Amino acid sequence: MAKMNMIQAINLALHREMEGDDSVLVMGEDVAVNGGVFRATEGLLEKFGDKRVIDTPLAEAGIVGTATGMAIGGLKPVTEMQFSGFSYNMFHQLEGNASRMRARSRGQFTVPLVIRMPFGGGVRALEHHSESKEVYYAHTPGIKVVIPSRPANAFALLRAAIQDPDPVIFMEPKRSYRSFKGDVADNPEPMQIGKAEIVQGGKDITVISWGAMFHDTQQVVEELQADSDISIELLDLLTISPMDAVTIAESVKKTGRCVVVQEAHRSFGPASEIIAHINDRALMYLEAPVKRVTMYDTTVPLFGRELLYLPSKGHIRKAIQETIDF
Repeated sequence: MAKMNMIQAINLALHREMEGDDSVLVMGEDVAVNGGVFRATEGLLEKFGDKRVIDTPLAEAGIVGTATGMAIGGLKPVTEMQFSGFSYNMFHQLEGNASRMRARSRGQFTVPLVIRMPFGGGVRALEHHSESKEVYYAHTPGIKVVIPSRPANAFALLRAAIQDPDPVIFMEPKRSYRSFKGDVADNPEPMQIGKAEIVQGGKDITVISWGAMFHDTQQVVEELQADSDISIELLDLLTISPMDAVTIAESVKKTGRCVVVQEAHRSFGPASEIIAHINDRALMYLEAPVKRVTMYDTTVPLFGRELLYLPSKGHIRKAIQETIDF
C-alpha cells in the first residue's frame, strides 16, 4: 500500500499493464520523450522503448484512426488526448469506426482501445482546456465512458479499461491530478466498469457525483454530518456509460431523496440521465424532487471568473439541505 496522487496512480497502472502484456502500447502527443504534458507517461519510454511508447504528430484523428487499426490487428493501444477539448478532432474516427467495429463485423473484430483525456476546469486553463463534455461520448453506442475520482480507483479502473475488449474513453479530472493523495494497493481487487460505488451508507438522502466534483461533494457530506444528524448515502458513479441504474435506484428507494452533483453543463448532462433512471425505477419512492447541482449552460469563462462558474461547496450544501427540508 502506497500513498500517491492520481497522476502517480495512472502512471503506475500504465507500468503494470505494459509489464504484464506486451500488446499494450502508449501513443500520443509528447507522451514519450517529455512523459506527457501532465507527466502521466513519465518513465515509460526509458523502460519499454520507442516501439511501445510513441510520440505522434499533433493530429488527433490520425492518433485514434491509427490506434483503431492497431487494436483490430491485435494490439491494445492506450492513446492520450492532451486535453479533452482537442478530442473533438478525432470524433469521426471514434464514432464512425472504433465504436461500430464489433457490430459492423458481427463480432469478428473488437477494438480494445483506451482513449485517455484530461478534462474539467478549476486549474486556470484557457479555452478548450476546461470543458466537462462526458455526455458527448456517453451518447455514442459501443463506447464505455469511465471517470475516476480518487487515486485508488484511477489505478484500478485504468487497468480494467486496458483489459476491456471494447473502446473505453477514460476521462481524467485534472483538478484532482495532484490536489490530494490516497492509498493505492499494488494489487487491488478488480474494479468493474459499469458499477457505481457506495462510498458511504445512509438513510435520509442519496448524493451522487463523479470526477473532481466527487471530492468536493464528499467534503460537504462530511461537514453536514458533523453539523447535523442527517444520514447521507454517498455514491461515486465512476462509469457514465454504461450507467449503474440498479445501484442508483436501490439507493433512492432506501432514502427517498436525491441530489446529483456534476461539473458538466446543466442541459442534457449525465444528471438528467440519472434522474430519468430514477423516474423509471424509483419514482414512487421519492419524498422530494431530485435536485441537480451543475455548471451553467455557457462556455467556460477564463480563469478570472472560473471558480464562480464551477459548482461550489455552498451550492452542494444548499441543494442537500433544501431536498431534506422539502
